Amino acid sequence: MKAHHMKTSHNRSHGEAETEEASEHLLEDAQALLSATAHVAEEKVMDARKRLMAAVDKGRESLQAVRDKAVAGAKATDRMVRSHPYQAVGIALGLGVLFGYLWGRRNRE
Repeated sequence: MKAHHMKTSHNRSHGEAETEEASEHLLEDAQALLSATAHVAEEKVMDARKRLMAAVDKGRESLQAVRDKAVAGAKATDRMVRSHPYQAVGIALGLGVLFGYLWGRRNRE
């Protein structure tokens, strides 16, 4: 399982990893806040706790949906590359040349 996690995190961009990590920390902080206020029985606090619990649950579901979509996209890309390897190499080469040209042009200006 750890090797799979390393493979997926290696394939993700730095920004995606930071966003996922920040989301997980936010959910953990919200859960800690819920735990810390568990003993408070005031009506306003209880209402706020209910809203926060709903938001935490929705956040977890959204994060899982994003993960599922990312995995599905990666699998679809892998299948496409495996079924059309020469076209994939050609596209990658063409994009590399284009980006290299644009990058070099930008640095000259």
